[in-house]
Amino acid sequence: MLSLDFVERAEDLVFHGPTGRGKTHVATALGIEATRRGVPVRFFQTAALVLQLGKAKREGTLDRLLADVGRAELVILDEFGYVPFDVDGARLLYQVISDSYERRSIVFTTNVEFSRWGTVFADDKLAAAIVDRVVHHGRLVEFGGPSHRLEESLMLGKSGS
Repeated sequence: MLSLDFVERAEDLVFHGPTGRGKTHVATALGIEATRRGVPVRFFQTAALVLQLGKAKREGTLDRLLADVGRAELVILDEFGYVPFDVDGARLLYQVISDSYERRSIVFTTNVEFSRWGTVFADDKLAAAIVDRVVHHGRLVEFGGPSHRLEESLMLGKSGS
């Protein structure tokens, strides 16, 4: 992944696994490395992006926001599916994902398996279209094992003696 070949091929990555397994950490590291190499990157918590898209649509600045996202070669959508979207938000996010297809890479971090993306998007057909794009032009990376955050917090309570 650190070669960033997936960005050159405009492939998507889905980092899937339970909370605390390092998905955001790895996505952030890839974004930092891409930026270091001069690759334009946009990083969003997915729910915040949906709110920004809705606000931009209401204010008439949606095209400007979409153009900004479109300048990136790598878009990172963190915590995808943690908060369900209404239909309008789902359609706006679909527009970002659809516009990116085969043009730029998207890294999704999520704890939601593909079969439940319909509940996130409030529309099974929309979710199926997104999953189809991601599955056919991307890779799923499973994050398992123990929670790193849980281990660290448990260690805080231990004495060094």
